[in-house]
Amino acid sequence: MECLVFLAACLFAVDAFRPQEEVKAQERLFLSSLGFSGRPRPAGSHQTRSQVPPAFWRMFRRSENLQVPEGDPCTVSEYGVRGNIIRYVQDQGRFLSGWSISCQDCVEKQVFFNMTVLQPVELLSLAQLEVNLHWKPLRAAALLQAAPAVSLSLYKVIRSTLRGADPGANRKLLLARSVRLQPEPSPITMDLTSLAEGWRKPGHNYGLVLELRPLVASGEQFSPFDPGNFLPLEPAFTLPLIQASLVAVSLNPHQCRSRQRRSAVHLPVTPSNVCKARRLYIDFKDVGWQDWIIAPQGYMANYCHGECPFPLSESLNGTNHAILQTLVHSLDPQGTPQPGCVPIRLSPISMLYYDNNDNVVLRHYQDMVVDECGCR
Repeated sequence: MECLVFLAACLFAVDAFRPQEEVKAQERLFLSSLGFSGRPRPAGSHQTRSQVPPAFWRMFRRSENLQVPEGDPCTVSEYGVRGNIIRYVQDQGRFLSGWSISCQDCVEKQVFFNMTVLQPVELLSLAQLEVNLHWKPLRAAALLQAAPAVSLSLYKVIRSTLRGADPGANRKLLLARSVRLQPEPSPITMDLTSLAEGWRKPGHNYGLVLELRPLVASGEQFSPFDPGNFLPLEPAFTLPLIQASLVAVSLNPHQCRSRQRRSAVHLPVTPSNVCKARRLYIDFKDVGWQDWIIAPQGYMANYCHGECPFPLSESLNGTNHAILQTLVHSLDPQGTPQPGCVPIRLSPISMLYYDNNDNVVLRHYQDMVVDECGCR
């Protein structure tokens, strides 16, 4: 929609003497058009925020390659689902204890993903759990021996557990497998789309529980992982650290329409009063948005400006109505205005940013770049 570029131009090219209230109002209007209820304010500092996953960087750079033709604009080919918003949702769970109640050599971790970050209008296409087990042997000789294995169990928490009650009674097993520990682990993934859809309802998200049990041969030493305790000196290995994340792909149908992928646009720099696209570079640092936008640092938005003189030439892309309006304007310049110079072809950009929960979000926005102008 043309209003996005117009709002961006108003916001970023605002006069320095304009009242601050008007600037904030323009900012709110522009953020609202991008689907934000307000300006994102990440909770953590730059040092504590999660790193952008390599897959997100690859998707972002692919979208920035203007020479690659695009198929369905609202399909995430990397995951084979419909969507235009991709979130890397952080695990907000905690370790329940150093050891499991039922197994002194086990470790249990609560896994919790806040799915309220999705707007009600969004359609959830995919929620993929990714679990990484980070393990380093305590003795170098362990690398030369057969790598130890652990039993990994994933439970859905059905309801909250009362104090003193058996927590196992409120859990449902979703996954059980043995994992051979390696210094460079490969992620364990699982599709949780249907489960995550239920988490969007208030009061329905009790999270998950991950349990690790050692699988060691008889007589081998084993040291359970106990957060906060010093590591022992003698055992061969400890249980690995657990890192969980959720890739959530959703579709905002209001921001998804078929369009042509733009090719490289080279705007002329010669001055002219005729309607055409003019260069406008928007730098996010100029308005203090660099604290939540990861990439790009700015983009060439452009804008339309110029007159629509009589007679309208073919290069001005005038409609029949605009052609007649210029004719009437030439006969009655005081009573009939000239047609306006407006965008007639726009193209999208992709943005990587942090939301209020420090989740990394990759989002595709349509109608952000003016490629061609015309008289309307």
